[in-house]
Amino acid sequence: MAQTEHLPIYKRTYDLCLYLEQVVRSFPRYQKYTLGTDLRDAARRVLKLVVRAGSRQNKVDVLLELRETLEELKVLLRLGQDAHAFQKFASFEHVATLVVEIAKQNEGWLKHQQQASGPVAGHGQNRRVTPRGPTTPSAP
Repeated sequence: MAQTEHLPIYKRTYDLCLYLEQVVRSFPRYQKYTLGTDLRDAARRVLKLVVRAGSRQNKVDVLLELRETLEELKVLLRLGQDAHAFQKFASFEHVATLVVEIAKQNEGWLKHQQQASGPVAGHGQNRRVTPRGPTTPSAP
């Protein structure tokens, strides 16, 4: 199994998990056990996916799943802010910033993996095609 602790995306995701554990404690009771649980679970799922991607040979499928999970987490964060679960806007802002940074790192990692594995079906269709025959007309 590959070690992932050295990866910046792992460090940011771990920080996100720890920070959400602290922030959810200050949620109102109802939201602490509903929305707070969903937020904490989603953050831990992101961390698990980062670890899984780090240990896989073919990372693309896991990184695509990570992208979806991050989008779900963003929706939950927005819901939490709109439902006034976060006691301070600064807490919401910090969590949102972490999630955006993780999403950017994931996109970079995904792009790198897709380039390394070659063209993906449906991509690269607008490439210039080089002629296979002679480039100059031949004399009759």
